[in-house]
Amino acid sequence: EVQLQASGGGLVQAGGSLRLSCATSGFTSDDYAIGWFRQAPGKEREGVSCIVLNDGSTYYADSVKGRFTISRDNAKNTVYLQMNSLKAEDTAVYYCAADSPERVVSGLPPLINYWGQGTLVTVSS
Repeated sequence: EVQLQASGGGLVQAGGSLRLSCATSGFTSDDYAIGWFRQAPGKEREGVSCIVLNDGSTYYADSVKGRFTISRDNAKNTVYLQMNSLKAEDTAVYYCAADSPERVVSGLPPLINYWGQGTLVTVSS
């Protein structure tokens, strides 16, 4: 069974940085992608970034390009989201998720079957 556990959220001032971690287990192949999604109060959940495990391809939402970096540590089965130059509008609950590359790269939450619990990121202005 695929399991995901997100951590690393917290309170940071605008312009600061945070690194989120997603510890994963239960994958039986590398034909998966891991994605980070976020949901701000009163808004729909949206895709932020994802990485395809079998080839390392990465994708970013326009709103975070140049500020966020997704990476993986295969030895630790962990995917990271380094968030720099944080803005107040980045405030949200961040979730990591997994499924086939096509589903995760789509950025459409209803298509994705595996979710970790959320971790709250609050950026103060």
